[in-house]
Parts: sequence; C-alpha cells; structure tokens
Amino acid sequence: MVPTAEALQIARERGTDLVEVAPNADPPVCRLMNYGKFLYERAKKERGARRSQKQTEVKEIRLRPKTGEHDIAYKLRDARRFLQKGAKVKVRIRFRGREVTHPELARELLDRVAKDLSDVAVVEQEGHMEGHTMLMILSPDRG
Repeated sequence: MVPTAEALQIARERGTDLVEVAPNADPPVCRLMNYGKFLYERAKKERGARRSQKQTEVKEIRLRPKTGEHDIAYKLRDARRFLQKGAKVKVRIRFRGREVTHPELARELLDRVAKDLSDVAVVEQEGHMEGHTMLMILSPDRG
C-alpha cells in the first residue's frame, strides 16, 4: 500500500511505468512494468494464437433443379471428398428463369444430398432461399 505520488516516484527512479492492472479493486492495484514491452509480448502471444487456430474451409458445389443423375453423383463424390478432408460444403441450387416457381424440386434435391452424405456430414444450416438460389451448409461429422 503506497500512495500514488510515491509509486510514480519509484517508477521514475527505476525507469519503468506505473500501470493500473485492477482499477475496480479496493484500493486499485498498480504494477511497475515496461508497458511497451508488455504490449509487444501480448500482441506476439495473440499472433501465435491466431496462427495455431485451424481455419475451416468452405467449399461449394453448384447444382440446378434439372441437373442429371450422373452429374449429381459426380458432384456428391466431390462433396464427400471435401467433407472427409475437414472442409464444410455449401450446396447451392441455382434457379434460372421460371424454375424459381418450383422450390420444392430444389428442396427434394437438397434432402437427397443430405441423405446421401449423412455418413460423413451433418446439416449445419437447412436449405433456405436467397434470391434465385437455395442454399444448404453441411459440416463434417465428428462422430
């Protein structure tokens, strides 16, 4: 327990900074430290933490309501490969012209995709309309 003026004097003598670390405590807690070095070390630690985080990649497969069976199988094979590598998969069904009046076709196709990939994926976001497209997001099954 040292008065503020005396603490500032001690900090000047030692060539350090007086830093308030717990302002809500009674009495407030201060520390003698090199504040610039403290900020540098904290920023360095945050950079290291960001570097060690795993970024999840989002891959996309695009289909149309009239996409053929073979083409769907091909796209599903790609989606399965993406999911096994740990990436999320965004399934986009794009409507052209008057196809948008039949969203039930796209819903059926999305249900089929989710069912076919259910062994390696879980539905993270159900199919929903965004303009002239219907989207669904699948994430790898961690089970």
